[in-house]
Amino acid sequence: MKRGGDLAVTVLAGIIAVPLGLLIALLIRATMGGPVIFRQTRSGRHGQEFRILKFRTMRDKHYEDEPDAPRITRLGALLRKTSLDELPQLWNVVRGDMGVIGPRPTLPEQVAHYSDRQRGRLALRPGLTGWAQVRGRNSITWPERIELDLWYIEHRSLALDLRILALTAKMLLRPTGITAAGGVNPGFPAPAEEPAPATARIVLPRQATATAPRLAREELRG
Repeated sequence: MKRGGDLAVTVLAGIIAVPLGLLIALLIRATMGGPVIFRQTRSGRHGQEFRILKFRTMRDKHYEDEPDAPRITRLGALLRKTSLDELPQLWNVVRGDMGVIGPRPTLPEQVAHYSDRQRGRLALRPGLTGWAQVRGRNSITWPERIELDLWYIEHRSLALDLRILALTAKMLLRPTGITAAGGVNPGFPAPAEEPAPATARIVLPRQATATAPRLAREELRG
């Protein structure tokens, strides 16, 4: 989907997103205080870094090493389940950091582990949704997701984009694959770990095989 289409979809979505976003912001402010928006550095097109926006879903830490899971509030869990926490990313689309459809943006420390082939994933602007999102999202491993994104980049078309939008709408009504088992996406190394070679096999519209590091944490959802 080209830039003009991205902006058209964003304007249409904004008719609902703006008043809904204001309501969500008020609820977050009332239940968790400020800030309302969570910002995180991600890698965009050609590896250029930008600050992705999300609604805050976790309260402040009670102690330094407190894990994330207990910090997710009831409102935060609902926002994550419905993907409403990602509404502020419409502004990322307006700014040109992201598009509507494309590979989901990952952390720079994760991109540092990409092979030359996997860096092909950075050829497009990252998207609000994408082929990997509608084919498994966080329920599949990172190597599988990367291969799906690379397949999309090679085969992208208006018809495929429309199909992804339709499947995304279906997933918003019946959310699946929001988090992996245990909250960890397997198959991608944490920055402190040395990558070990492994092979991930997935089924695409045509068969594909990927070689990628294994064992990882999830720093982001989708």
